[in-house]
Amino acid sequence: MTTVQAIEAAVEQLAPEQRAEFRAWFEAFDAHEWDMQMEQDLQSGRLDWLAEEALGDLAAGRCTDR
Repeated sequence: MTTVQAIEAAVEQLAPEQRAEFRAWFEAFDAHEWDMQMEQDLQSGRLDWLAEEALGDLAAGRCTDR
């Protein structure tokens, strides 16, 4: 049994209230991981192309404020 399978089995055994608590914890955990990855990508310049593309679109008049 892999660790993931063990976790899945454990989650299946939780009472509904415990699953809700776990779900809330995991959602916060996952959001934090996403934020950390975005921050790393921003710091490394990995997303610079998006800003450059957006600024190009703005300069070319392809943007609206609606």
